[in-house]
Amino acid sequence: MKKNTLLALVAAAILMLGSAWTVQAEIIPAYGEGQTGLEAVVLCEELTVREMPGASSGAVQKLKYGTRFIVQPQTGGWARCFLSDALDAGPAGWVNEDYLAIDPAWYRTETSTPVYAWNETTAPKVALLGRNTTLPILKEEGDWLIVSLRGAAGWIHK
Repeated sequence: MKKNTLLALVAAAILMLGSAWTVQAEIIPAYGEGQTGLEAVVLCEELTVREMPGASSGAVQKLKYGTRFIVQPQTGGWARCFLSDALDAGPAGWVNEDYLAIDPAWYRTETSTPVYAWNETTAPKVALLGRNTTLPILKEEGDWLIVSLRGAAGWIHK
C-alpha cells in the first residue's frame, strides 16, 4: 500500500514539474514586407484614413483599435494604406504613422498573463490577459516586452 502511494506521489510531482515547464506564450515574429507593403495595426481607439497625407485632408473612413491592414511607409509621418488584399483595389488613403505599429512582432498568451505598469513583478498590474489574447509587441527590453493595450502600454515578463 505504501509503495502505491509513493508511486502516485512521484507521478503527481512529475506532472506538476512538467506543467511548470510548459510554454506560457508564443511570440510571433514580424511578417516582413509582403507583395504590397508591410502589415500595420491601429494602436489608438480610432484612426482616420485621409484622402491625402495631412491632417487637413478629407476623411475617407475611420479604423478601430486593433484593425490590421497593409501600409507603404512614406516620409513625413504618413503612410499609404491598403485595406483590401486585392492589388487592383488600390490604396484606401493615408494614415498618420504615429498611431500605428508597423510590421510588429506579436505576443499570444496560452494562459492568463498579468500585464504590469512597469518592468517589475512588484509593479501594479494594469491588466490580466485571458488565454489566446494576441497583442502587438511595441518593444523588447531584456526579459520584458512592452505591448499595446488599447491606446496605452503595459509590461509583460517573458
